[in-house]
Amino acid sequence: MNGSLHSYMKVGVVSFMAYPAPIPALSSLTSLAQDSYFTAMEITHIPKPEERAQVASVLAASGLTLGYGAQPVLLGGKLDLNSLDEASRRAAVDRMRGCLDEAQALGCTRLGLLSGPDPGAERREAALAALVESLGELCDYAGQKGLDIALEVFDRTIDKKALVGATADGASVAKQLRQRYPNFGLMMDLSHLPLQFESAEEALRTASEYLIHAHIGNCILQQGHPAYGDSHPRFGHPAGLNDVAEVREYLRVLLDIGYIGQGSENIVAFEVKPLPGETPEIVLANAKRTLQRAWAGL
Repeated sequence: MNGSLHSYMKVGVVSFMAYPAPIPALSSLTSLAQDSYFTAMEITHIPKPEERAQVASVLAASGLTLGYGAQPVLLGGKLDLNSLDEASRRAAVDRMRGCLDEAQALGCTRLGLLSGPDPGAERREAALAALVESLGELCDYAGQKGLDIALEVFDRTIDKKALVGATADGASVAKQLRQRYPNFGLMMDLSHLPLQFESAEEALRTASEYLIHAHIGNCILQQGHPAYGDSHPRFGHPAGLNDVAEVREYLRVLLDIGYIGQGSENIVAFEVKPLPGETPEIVLANAKRTLQRAWAGL
């Protein structure tokens, strides 16, 4: 491939995965903002107002393209955007409105979220309709703030067991919403593809018309392993399923569908997390080396 990978994409990082709690947000975001390898970064809810104000100052000076990950808020709060109980659905929508307020205040341009739990085959169609209703309300609110909404496709049977646990379901939801909301799209993650039992070729081509954000990471499907499921271990982990070859194939398809290319501003972001005994800095260095090796092989 001719040219630096940075001329074909914005390279991002999911800050709250690379530096998980209880590491303070201010110190981790300051460290990442100082790293010129990254041109994009995803942050999440910062509970303390004083820390949030300090973070806002750091981010404003960083020059980074910023996104807000509301996935931890939904998962941690057991909130369900596709709940068939109207009060529960409304609570999830209202909480996401609060996240959109925070995202705007911190200078973010996009909010990422996920569907709620899969209720089973008999109630799946009704749940998908409820999800579309929730996302439409959020797209309306986000549009008033100049923000996009990105629905991330997760797994349905292994870990998160989400309603949108197959790329085809994500594309179906996106097709309905895009008719009215140009600020809606899909987020795909390499680390979820083995959990969805989908190839990069299959998943990315299915999502291509609606794809607005991409993650790269690893996962483990070895039963009984402490990091089994959607744990985002480092690339090359002995029990992991994604390394240089898988990242290369993912990038190849992203190139083929036009998501990345010369002069592209689209984001490919690392979502990796240190396991016990590992440090964020070494896991991120590993991720950078993996991406560089994958790119060199294209």
